[in-house]
Amino acid sequence: MTKKPSILLLYTGGTIGMIKDYKTNALRAFDFTQITKNIPELHQLNCKIDSVSFDEPIDSSNMNISSYQRIIDIIDLNYKNYDGFVILSGSDTMSYVSSAISFMLENLQKPVIFTGSQLPIGDLRTDAKENLITSIEIACARKNGKPVIAEVCLYFEYKLYRANRTTKINAEQFEAFISMNYPPLAESGVHLNFNDFYLHTPDFTKKLVVRKKLNNNIAILKLFPGITFKVVESVLNSEELQGVVLETYGAGNALDQKWFLKTLAQAIQRNIKIINVTQCIGGSVSQGHYETSVALKEIGVISGKDITTESAIAKLMYLLEENLNVKNFTHYFENPLRGELTP
Repeated sequence: MTKKPSILLLYTGGTIGMIKDYKTNALRAFDFTQITKNIPELHQLNCKIDSVSFDEPIDSSNMNISSYQRIIDIIDLNYKNYDGFVILSGSDTMSYVSSAISFMLENLQKPVIFTGSQLPIGDLRTDAKENLITSIEIACARKNGKPVIAEVCLYFEYKLYRANRTTKINAEQFEAFISMNYPPLAESGVHLNFNDFYLHTPDFTKKLVVRKKLNNNIAILKLFPGITFKVVESVLNSEELQGVVLETYGAGNALDQKWFLKTLAQAIQRNIKIINVTQCIGGSVSQGHYETSVALKEIGVISGKDITTESAIAKLMYLLEENLNVKNFTHYFENPLRGELTP
């Protein structure tokens, strides 16, 4: 007899974990220990579900490195005991959080699925039940005795994405996320269809490596027409700054005025890593393709290629902890480590 897959459900906070008290119309936290009582449809899934919650669920806007480490600690502690993990969190920062978790888990061989909802689980029109049920079903999916999904993913509104390729694009629609530069890994309709060609295939001979340290001495510098020297200087001269995600125009273009390039070059000389990421929701940085990006390449700005800002932040936090020299840092950033960019 085939053993039922076991799934650990982790609630960190967020809209999905709220139910309405109809006497007061106030929202209160959902008790996930009673999940099958409140969502009887879960009994139809052929799996064993356990749940755990943060002692104090937090709003996704308050997510930080400490929160990431708590998630990682729970996965690490329970990794051998469960076949998959479903992480429930607020959708506002889900792309940031799930991207970070993807870099903190090296040689992952089990599914870690992030999901949430736009409406509370107790709301009449909620999207929470479908997102939760299908995420668990995906985490249970196996083929030839191996998990179909063996990476960190994000499931929302009938689509499963590689987490570190996602961006939240809508605050009101159920279809809140998009992955412009990488196709969905699965789509849920009458059938649950996996796009096998795009799935990550792990090396099952390797052991899981858990990275629990991240460096958050970083900043985002978003360019706009009319940006001033004082603004750029204030960001690049921030105390203890070690890395910057530079959001440029189009295919990685930026103003080519001397003061701007000089300020960037001086920061790079101080060993501050600067990553060129496009402001566009889709497409890729191609440094040197246009004249306005040639100088960035020449002074040592690192190309983020088609990485998202959310994933660039996570990767920067991860690599800054690895104490790499400039050559190796550039190599590892410009090449995929968790499928986060196209080579």
